[in-house]
Amino acid sequence: MILAHIANAATSAHVTSSLAMLQEASNSFSLMDMWGHMSWIPRLIVMLLFIMSIWSLAVIIDRAIYFSAARSQSREFAPKVANALKTGNLDAAIKVADTTKKSHLAEVVTSGLQEFRSFGSGGAISEAQIESSKRALERSEAIVHSKLKRGLGGLATIGSTAPFIGLLGTVIGILNAFQQIATQKTSGIGAVAGGISEALVTTAFGLVVAIPAVMAFNYFTNKVEAFDVEMDNSSSELVDYFIKQSHR
Repeated sequence: MILAHIANAATSAHVTSSLAMLQEASNSFSLMDMWGHMSWIPRLIVMLLFIMSIWSLAVIIDRAIYFSAARSQSREFAPKVANALKTGNLDAAIKVADTTKKSHLAEVVTSGLQEFRSFGSGGAISEAQIESSKRALERSEAIVHSKLKRGLGGLATIGSTAPFIGLLGTVIGILNAFQQIATQKTSGIGAVAGGISEALVTTAFGLVVAIPAVMAFNYFTNKVEAFDVEMDNSSSELVDYFIKQSHR
């Protein structure tokens, strides 16, 4: 009977101790506790990922606003400039661009019209005048394309490097866990829980930063390609208009 009581007491004490350890472990896995147990290198990694996430968010918001304005103003610009060109009023077509300065089509078409008009309105239209206008259109397309892609290189860099930066935190967390085992000479999940949690936080944070950046980069890249097609078509139509005018 005495041995049985001793065994029951030992079992009860073991269960209580285990529950206490589990309770302590559950309380120590909050974000603030894990931040407090991180070494300085994982903290630097987390701060770097945070800066990258802010940069990525800023680029996404900026490009979304810019592309939305370019799309809406281009839809407003296209019919107005087409009506002005039908009447041969180049000045009116150029003035339309003043109210649609964020339109990618307006910037390209206006540069071609201004170059065409710079030769003067009198006399026959020469081949040199058309070629000069075509080169102006090509230069403007390259400039607008560069404006449209502004910030997308940063998104691509963030999307491709953030997982590896988080993985670096994982490696350091695992190394810290093994170091704790070596110094404390203990084994089990309790000895490595802090290092593993630290590793998982940096890995998860890296993925959280990278996934939206990659998705946004692909989305905006497709938008830029669509805008490039629209600018090419508009430039080609304007050159055709100049050629038709030269044969009148």
